[in-house]
Amino acid sequence: MTIHEISAPLLIQNNEEASEYDGTVDSILPSPLGPNSAEENSPIEEVALTVPVTDDPSLSAVTFRTWVLGIFACVLLSFLKQFFWYRKEPLSLTSISAQIAVVPLGHLMASVITDRVFFKDKKWEFTLNPGPFNVKEHVLITIFANSGAGNVYAIHIVSAVKIFYKKNLTFFVALLVVLTTQVLGFGWAGVFRRYLVEPAAMWWPQNLVQVSLFRALHEKEKRPKGSLTRNQFFLIAFICSFAYYVVPGYLFSRLTSLSWFCWIFPASILAHQLGSGLRGLGIGALGFDWSSIASYLGSPLASPWFATANVAVGFGLVLYVIVPIAYWLNFYKAKTFPIFSDGLFTSTGQRYNVSAITDSKFHLDMDAYERQGPLHMSTLFAITYGFNFACLTATIAHVFLFHGRQIWELSKSAFQEKKVDVHTRLMRKYKQVPEWWFMCILFANIAATIYICQYYNDQLQLKWWGVLLACGIAFFFTLPIGVIKATTNQLPGLNVITEYIIGYIYPGYPVANMCFKVYGYISMKQGIAFLEDFKLGHYMKIPPRAMFMAQVVGTVVSALAHLVTAWWLMDTIPDICDRDLLPSDSPWTCPGDHVFYDASVIWGLIGPRRIFGDLGFYSSINWFFLVGVVATVLVWLAHKAYPDKHWIALINMPVILGSTINMPPATAVNYTSWILIGFASGFIAYRYYRSWWSRHNYVLSGALDAGLAFMGVLLYLCLGMEHVRLTWWGNGSEGCPLASCPTEPGIVVHGCSVL
Repeated sequence: MTIHEISAPLLIQNNEEASEYDGTVDSILPSPLGPNSAEENSPIEEVALTVPVTDDPSLSAVTFRTWVLGIFACVLLSFLKQFFWYRKEPLSLTSISAQIAVVPLGHLMASVITDRVFFKDKKWEFTLNPGPFNVKEHVLITIFANSGAGNVYAIHIVSAVKIFYKKNLTFFVALLVVLTTQVLGFGWAGVFRRYLVEPAAMWWPQNLVQVSLFRALHEKEKRPKGSLTRNQFFLIAFICSFAYYVVPGYLFSRLTSLSWFCWIFPASILAHQLGSGLRGLGIGALGFDWSSIASYLGSPLASPWFATANVAVGFGLVLYVIVPIAYWLNFYKAKTFPIFSDGLFTSTGQRYNVSAITDSKFHLDMDAYERQGPLHMSTLFAITYGFNFACLTATIAHVFLFHGRQIWELSKSAFQEKKVDVHTRLMRKYKQVPEWWFMCILFANIAATIYICQYYNDQLQLKWWGVLLACGIAFFFTLPIGVIKATTNQLPGLNVITEYIIGYIYPGYPVANMCFKVYGYISMKQGIAFLEDFKLGHYMKIPPRAMFMAQVVGTVVSALAHLVTAWWLMDTIPDICDRDLLPSDSPWTCPGDHVFYDASVIWGLIGPRRIFGDLGFYSSINWFFLVGVVATVLVWLAHKAYPDKHWIALINMPVILGSTINMPPATAVNYTSWILIGFASGFIAYRYYRSWWSRHNYVLSGALDAGLAFMGVLLYLCLGMEHVRLTWWGNGSEGCPLASCPTEPGIVVHGCSVL
């Protein structure tokens, strides 16, 4: 069984099947491979229909335009991403926005900048204008932008310490932590390139959105009769997305979550708990806001249907089976707390006073903790932690059982020639990045991290051995989690296991716990992001050394821009992230930072032993570790027993069990709308309208992202900065205030609307 038998439902059968669709590779581009080229193309049909099989080595990739536009795009996108990350519904600002915006700028620079050659006939001759703006420059600029579009996870440490714990953390120390966590992933990317970039089966679905958009922006395409070119389609979809976002973004914000259950039963706690899309189970709730739909799960148009179906199964299992049963049977005193909340509570349902149990040395005060009592959480919060445990063990078991043979064969053939697809073969004409470049960055970064944590231990609390342990965990999990991401477009998280391990070994130190998490988790996540970019360059035939340069520079620039933006916002927006002091309609509620802070209290300050261990109230949650292994083994046995049942091979337990990994801060409406659109694209359009899907699906995804981003920025600059608001029923809350009420008799919570 190949990896792709698990990662995609259809394989390309022959040249005739591939070329019968308008807009495919074969119908647009001449193939340099001869008449049997389709047989040598990628075995992944989505890739064969999207990625060109030609290359023009004469095109310059690293130019003056690349540097100027790349760094500009990186800084601007970093600023916007961090700026909007603190909002209630973070805008889906992706590198697609920059990918669109730089095209006219690139052509403008090509037309106005001198084409004079400096130091002609010298070894170091160069020109500012090597000719027309080309696709390879555009790809490298987008790689810079990708660096700015990703979240800098270490910023959460800064927010937690400065805003929630109200402790000291200097800008210089914060900068060192941000830089080292962002750069550490290069080492893991270098080690695992052979496994996660070169094999055709590692197809990275998200990259196809950008590849499709590059082709739409650069290829001269003849408009099919009765249809649109991809450029025309993109422009129309972009304008529609841009114009539409003014409705949910300003005029009618209730479109983010239409929870009609609550409107029919305005006085029923049960109806509000069932129907609320933001604080309940979201039954019947729908969102008509692309920002809400793509905020946490990415674009549903980029997700393969089998992965969307797995997410839907996992979401339904958690929210519509396990959580209701646990809540109404009152497991873990569930009725004392809201059914859906990321808050921390006392045993009587009141908000937990974390500052009261923290001493002057930023450590747990045991006497104060005993007086206040053990910490409790909502049932959904506890169960999602359990599914995190299960997802972790399922990921390891899944990769070992389903992909172990392929990984072993790749390891044995590391220094041998092997059959490769057309894209790998075309890339071999370029100089590769030496392994030692990655290793130098890796070991230098580890040494710098150890020094930083030891020298500034009063602020960071993490010991040198903690850095080494975190790096070991990241190294171990990068390959299995990378396989899942490369084949399903879903990224199982590693944050919980890192918190769990350091929380047991070194309890009572919240900053140490947060630092261990970012070094153990974000370095793995960054490594996978670098690998995804390498695959994009692989598809677009960008010289690997140019890719490496763009990633390194972009990462450093992005880290600095993100931190400066966050520091500025924390100093200029009064009471940012404080839900008790902010106005009810304030967008600066920081949902992601609240969850990060809560996790630092659970795993760092109090420690897992007092919550999930032998001293804790939630010790039975640990059984989920076993559930993940058993579920994966059962799927594998079923596949072996019934090899002709191809649908069994598409059951992906890491995706099912990790589907709710973003919840909270993600809410039910983020999932329901995402799943419906994913079904329309990945199942209906892909199966019944294949020609349309192959031409327009990924272009539509990019247009929706770009239109939203530009209108979102415009609304803030024109109206948000001037505090111009439209106050009416359509801009109020979703209308489910009772969803946050506990249902245990005798529990009284003030207001009973927001917990």
